[in-house]
This record gives sequence, C-alpha cells and structure tokens, in this order.
Amino acid sequence: MESYSTATTLSGRPRVSAWNEVYSTRLAPQVQFSPADRNRFSAALDVGVMGPLRIARMQVDRCSIERTPASLASVHGRFYAFVLQVRGHSLFRQYGREVALGPGDFTLCDNAAPHSLQVDEMSEFVMMRVAADVLRSHLPSPEEFCGRLLSGAGGFTHCAASLTTSLLPQLEIALPEEYQNRIARNVLDLMATSYAIAFDGTQPTSALLAGRQAAARRYIEQNLRDPDLSPSSIARGLKLSPRYLRMIFAANQGETVSNYILRRRLEECARQITDPRWQGHTITEIAFGWGFNSAPHFTRSFRERFDASPRDYRRTNMQVLGGKRTRAMLT
Repeated sequence: MESYSTATTLSGRPRVSAWNEVYSTRLAPQVQFSPADRNRFSAALDVGVMGPLRIARMQVDRCSIERTPASLASVHGRFYAFVLQVRGHSLFRQYGREVALGPGDFTLCDNAAPHSLQVDEMSEFVMMRVAADVLRSHLPSPEEFCGRLLSGAGGFTHCAASLTTSLLPQLEIALPEEYQNRIARNVLDLMATSYAIAFDGTQPTSALLAGRQAAARRYIEQNLRDPDLSPSSIARGLKLSPRYLRMIFAANQGETVSNYILRRRLEECARQITDPRWQGHTITEIAFGWGFNSAPHFTRSFRERFDASPRDYRRTNMQVLGGKRTRAMLT
C-alpha cells in the first residue's frame, strides 16, 4: 500500500500543488483541491488494490475538491467511486444533485462528469474506485445513483460501511489474485444490494433508458457554461432526435430539458456568488460565465428561483458564511 502525507512524504514542496499532483496521479486525474487555509493545509492518503478495486483512505482538512468540465477532456477511462464518509461532514454535488454526508454515509461518484466535494472540517473518507464495465455487472445503471445519499442509518448500509473499512488492513497482505477478485466481487455485490434496498422502486425499469438519461445529464453538465447549449444542440451531440431526447428526459427528471438547464445554471450561479473566493467578481460576470447572455433575464430567473435578487442573495448568504467562520475561529 502506498502512503502520502503533507506532513512527511510531501514536506519541502508547496503543499497544495504537491498534494494535487499526488492525488491526480495515484487516484483521480485532474481533480483540484482548494484548501480553506493554504498555509496550514493537512492531508494524507493511503492507496492499495484489491482485484479490480482501487481502495483509498483519505484524511483531509477543510477544503473544496472539484473536477471541472474543462478537465474532463484529459481524463481517460470511465470509473466510478463509492465514497464513504468515515469521520467529519461534507457536501457532495453531481448531476445537479446535492447530498450532505455524515459518518457512515455513502455516495457514488462518476469520474466522467463534473463534481465537487465541500469538506467542512478535518474529515476521513474511504473510496473504492472501479471500472465502469466491472461495476455494471453488479449495478446495471450506476449513473442513477450518483450524487444520491446511501444513508448509514440503515442497518444494511452499516454492514457495507464496516466491510469497506475492514478492507484497509487487508491491502497490506499479498493475497493471491484469485482471492482478491473473489473479495472484490463480494464487496460489489454488497454495495449493489445496499443500493437496491435503499432505492427499490425509484429507478427506471429499462437499463437502456437509464443510460440514455444519464448520458443526457452528463452532456448538459459538461457543457453547462456554453451559452448555445439547447435541446437541439444536446440532441445533435448525443445523435438523438429532439423528440426522443424530450421523451427520455421527461421519463425520469420530471422537468423539461430547457428547465433543467436553467435550474442547473441558477444553482451554480447561486453557489458561486456566495463563495468567498469569488467575492472580487461581479454577479454579471459569474452569470455570463455560466451561459447566461442577458443580465435582466438572469436577474428575473434568479429571483423566481430563490425569491431574492442576486445581490440580496449574495449579501445575506455571505453574512451567514461569515458568521460561521467567525464562530469557528472562536471555538
């Protein structure tokens, strides 16, 4: 098992850039960490292999972790990762979904789509990365579970969490490949069963339909900043008819393609205008960066969505964030 730490193996180098390089080369390419405090950032990573599973334990200080649409072009291979929050709390976003993770909770991440993880405090995670074709033999439509909460409060999920954490010491043992593959199959079957129990009856009956829906969402997320993104351009990009695109989207999303695009852009704008790192950028600049090309249209749509103007929303939520930071400094 390989081990890395900002306190030991990475000492003597710029912490954040060294950590980003290690994480990208050892676990997930083109993922960027943005610490709350670059000078005091602390992180550690243990990585090992169990058959087709690449398993990692990560301890990381307060930060945001993100894979942007721009970085996806240089990512090769399709993988998924089960993410278990062992300690601390975080917020995971993917496919327009947002899930708050606490100890014992799982979520599933698709490395071929943009995503972010906001870590609120010193936290520990265990991640199991698996190739898409391997996972689909156990979980036929994994895209449908990305960004959803598999709560640790359920008894069966607790079993899955216990097994996942118990794998870490076994990575130091040189087991024969046959046994590694057998263990990995059992782990993936357990994870698939946990998801089936938690989401029984909520998923499409057709794996083909689920795959088409996921491809449409993934295409939108990758091109959300493009002002020319539209149902027609999406249909062309996916080589589908506009009518078929509307049909497969409505079957599961419950909203039109255009409404989904607008909602996701507004959500990303709302997140960014309250991000302290973007305080120096105007609201119009942020809106245009997410594909809007009319300031009045953006303001009107934002008010309808959040019941406040973008300026008032920024002021109110920046104050709330500021209060949280102040309390954190006093405790």
